[in-house]
Amino acid sequence: MSRGFLGTAAPWGADFTFTIEIGMGLALILGAVMARKRRFRAHAWCQSAVVLLNLGVLTGYMVPSFRSQVIAALPAGINDSHYLLAAAHGVIGLVAELFALYVVLAAGTNWLPQRLRFVRYRHWMRTALALWWLSVLLGCAVYALWYIVPLYQA
Repeated sequence: MSRGFLGTAAPWGADFTFTIEIGMGLALILGAVMARKRRFRAHAWCQSAVVLLNLGVLTGYMVPSFRSQVIAALPAGINDSHYLLAAAHGVIGLVAELFALYVVLAAGTNWLPQRLRFVRYRHWMRTALALWWLSVLLGCAVYALWYIVPLYQA
């Protein structure tokens, strides 16, 4: 396993994922600013691109890592803060992604029946953004606990 590029104990894939997730979180904030400025088409493209890119990161790196490093340690490791925090991040991250996908489908397509679409988008989009940032912050905590703290304990 090769070392990452951020100077921590993390492997390269974890550093890449950490960096791209922070970038996507910032892009979502930028997208929210676009909506505030009434640039709705740019907002829709930005938010949709981030949600779809995150789907790729989740399926390509995060889910396999979660399965091999966290699920394998549960339920016995649930009392260990490493696994409890990672499990919370995984669950909230999955909920955030699924909810964001639903928002994209409901707000940006006609694929859903009318009764499943939103009437007032702002509340739902803000909820999706809040869930996303909760997941990002939990991911930062997992990264720190798994890859930064061990550097100072050695």
